[in-house]
Amino acid sequence: MRRPGAIAFRKPMPQDGAAVWQLVSACKPLDENSMYCNLIQCDHFRDTCVVAERDGALLGWISAYVLPNDPETLFVWQVAVSEAARGEGLAGRMLTHLLSREEARDVTRIQTTITRDNDASWALFKRFASKHGAELDAQAHYAQDTHFQGAHATEHMVTIKLPAAMGRAA
Repeated sequence: MRRPGAIAFRKPMPQDGAAVWQLVSACKPLDENSMYCNLIQCDHFRDTCVVAERDGALLGWISAYVLPNDPETLFVWQVAVSEAARGEGLAGRMLTHLLSREEARDVTRIQTTITRDNDASWALFKRFASKHGAELDAQAHYAQDTHFQGAHATEHMVTIKLPAAMGRAA
């Protein structure tokens, strides 16, 4: 059931780390990081991460960063949406919000890795690319046996080349 009230987007604060960790933990099949990792993301990477709130409740999270050796690429590490906000297009809206920030002014590409069985992530990034008239490419990148010693499914590198009008801060 959807709750009343507008969803607000903002940069995370270190105090959000535990709530982000709880949200990610509730969003299977996402890989859980340590609470400390989420705290560091909310602190050190706050300019390229976003939280979504409604009536004080944390409903969405994107962790991302601009690649250190490629300032035109925003790598999206994780996207989490609370069950309470599913079906509202929140993940795509958070991505659009992130790309509108000054910190993303040089971004011309989004990259992320997705396992073949993560239908929600594939749908999000395919829908985002389609909505913005962007090109999407996917290639096996981190292989199950080579990189994960067989303990994790292969991660496919998804690259979305943004149209010229996107990726430039408003």
